[in-house]
Amino acid sequence: MRTAVDEATVAEVGEFGVIRRLVGERPPAGDRTVLVDTGDDAAVLAAADSRVVACTDMLVEGRHFRLDWSAPADVGGKAIAQNAADIAAMGGICTGFLVALGCPPSTPVRVLEEISAGARAEAARAGAAIVGGDLVQARQLVLSVTALGTLGGRRAVRRGGARPGDVLAVCGGTGASAAGLALLQAGWGAPGCAVALDDAVAARLTDAHRRPRPPYAAGPQAAAAGATAMIDVSDGLAADLGHIAEDSGVVLRVDPAGLRGDAGGGARCGDLRSAADALGADPRDWVLGGGEDHALAATFPAAGTLPEGWRTVGTVHAPGDAPEGGGRTPVGPAVLFGDSAYGGAPGWVAFGR
Repeated sequence: MRTAVDEATVAEVGEFGVIRRLVGERPPAGDRTVLVDTGDDAAVLAAADSRVVACTDMLVEGRHFRLDWSAPADVGGKAIAQNAADIAAMGGICTGFLVALGCPPSTPVRVLEEISAGARAEAARAGAAIVGGDLVQARQLVLSVTALGTLGGRRAVRRGGARPGDVLAVCGGTGASAAGLALLQAGWGAPGCAVALDDAVAARLTDAHRRPRPPYAAGPQAAAAGATAMIDVSDGLAADLGHIAEDSGVVLRVDPAGLRGDAGGGARCGDLRSAADALGADPRDWVLGGGEDHALAATFPAAGTLPEGWRTVGTVHAPGDAPEGGGRTPVGPAVLFGDSAYGGAPGWVAFGR
């Protein structure tokens, strides 16, 4: 049973009182990256090779998350994950996060504490700490995260470097988050839900949606192995591979067999098919069109060796080429799944109004 203290609101505790509760633990004493952390006007981070990788993203309640579907800690974890995955996709390593949070004054402080705890836990999984942020009044919960990282002396791996003759590879699975979202939209977990699906399968898929687990270390490993292009699969595999194809001026041909059983996010082979059968859906739409798994996709020289955890799913061709096996590629940048383009949903669509 919660006490009145547990349900104290932001308005009752006050901005600085809430901030004191949210700051949490300081970075480890041996952390040489964070030179000045929370408590001053700004943080100071070491930039070992004079370059800083930076990205930012935002989560808005009702558009990107719902607190009746996700615990506050899950929301905080996802906010960090979607930014840290972008750092990894450049071949970078996270060095710190800035978290800005907006909320109504009536928000219970415990909700913000749980969001903060989830964010700190995921930041630690990404190898860094939250070093600052802001708290403002807003009509609904809003989280904005800025992630900072280092390339560790390596070049940045961009979307535009894929070359004909490269192989296309993926680390992590796709489709589990979209399947989990579909289950939540169908009422899974709510009274009277008629979806006939094993509880363990549903739990794995909904957990994958609530709390993605990007393979952070795979990005720097891919860069060290000579990856020519790389991207975080946040908007759906088909859409994000399209960015590599367009920016590189190439045709990516994906072998559908390489994606069979692909799920990720802790889901097991067969989970997508089980959920699709229960919902009357096509699992391919989740694998190719679903987003928020935060797997990594990259191209590598064919003569090289893929890092551990990466698997080949296709090849890179010049537009208009006639690849082995017959046929001819399109005359412009494109993504082919087998011999045809994917005709399903173009990418991730938020569930808000």
